[in-house]
Amino acid sequence: MYVRRSAAVLAATVVIGTAAPAVAASPSPSPSPSLPSALYGSGDPTYDGVWRQSLALIAQHRVDVRPPAAAVDWLAGQQCASGAFAAFRAAPAKACDAKVMVDTNSTAVAVHALAAAGGHGGAVTKAVAWLRSVQNKDGGWGYAPGGASDANSTSVVIGALVTQDTPVPKIRTGGKSPYDALLKLSLPCADGGAFAYQPDKQGKLTANADATAAAVVAASGMGSLTARAGDRGQSTCADAPDLTPARAAANGASYLAKAVAENGHLISTLPGSENQPDYGNTADAVVALAVQGGTEAARGPLDWLERNSAKWAAQGGPAAYAQLILAADAGGADPSDFGGTDLVKRLTASGPAPAKASEAAKASEDDDSDGSGTSVWWTVGAGLAAGAGIGFLISARNKKKRQP
Repeated sequence: MYVRRSAAVLAATVVIGTAAPAVAASPSPSPSPSLPSALYGSGDPTYDGVWRQSLALIAQHRVDVRPPAAAVDWLAGQQCASGAFAAFRAAPAKACDAKVMVDTNSTAVAVHALAAAGGHGGAVTKAVAWLRSVQNKDGGWGYAPGGASDANSTSVVIGALVTQDTPVPKIRTGGKSPYDALLKLSLPCADGGAFAYQPDKQGKLTANADATAAAVVAASGMGSLTARAGDRGQSTCADAPDLTPARAAANGASYLAKAVAENGHLISTLPGSENQPDYGNTADAVVALAVQGGTEAARGPLDWLERNSAKWAAQGGPAAYAQLILAADAGGADPSDFGGTDLVKRLTASGPAPAKASEAAKASEDDDSDGSGTSVWWTVGAGLAAGAGIGFLISARNKKKRQP
């Protein structure tokens, strides 16, 4: 997905009320936690266990692969009694206390995943209630509860609300909605029309491709991890006296289109990786461009990913494979033959054995009974369109290969 979680951010050492997350010191050289058998990936889950598990479940949902119940149950078991999720809890049977650093991003992405998988409607409801309880007065969310709002966190929470058919403009604190928070982070066209992550200490906004990809999808009225392609007919940047979410999304997509035009991909800005391709953010940009301009608008960067992302995905593991599946699915490519790589097979192989037919049938029954399963993706469109005034396309989950 669009939120790239570095170890520093995932350590959740955010200074409450500051304009940007603080950078965490390197973790102490303590032994890595033992890997749960139901977890996707073999890397240390301390900073991304919930995130990568959720991405894996969401990606599998998008390509009609039923994950094993153990994988879904593991994710649900990470939830605290408050409804919130931390990046990873090595001892989930132990009650959460003040030392457990819960965050909005892990909680919101878990909502996406559990809603998609079904069978955990109570956990989803509690998580959404917690997210609403920590909404900032400007309408947005920061990474840590109480932290200054940022575009990425606000966007992933909007996506969580969308899965529950919640009219986002009506979720207000201090009279402000999540869209109000996003629009305050939208730059004018003279500065490219992008979104900033957060204002700096002087209140200045700086274009951020990662934040822009996230915000374009959210401002379009979708959950970024469940976005679908659709041509909204607004391909250029245009300032407006009364900026709307739809206009801001179009402006952001225009910025992304120009950013990928020269090289076919986004460029990393991380220290030590400057001037290198940014594969993850490029995948997120593909989703955003497809949401705004259809599959043709995303063709360039998606083709580049097909040609060049195999090595990166192999190193990145389940989260990387999931991101590419989401990009391929939104952009009209075939995730099972993406540049010669079967992304679905690679993702599935990184986790527990897939669900058996009998297990899948039982889970399907649970979907119908608890109201949190697959059907929610099909019913959310009308409710959000009515509440937000933003139409969007919910298409069938076709796995057709993109036409040349």
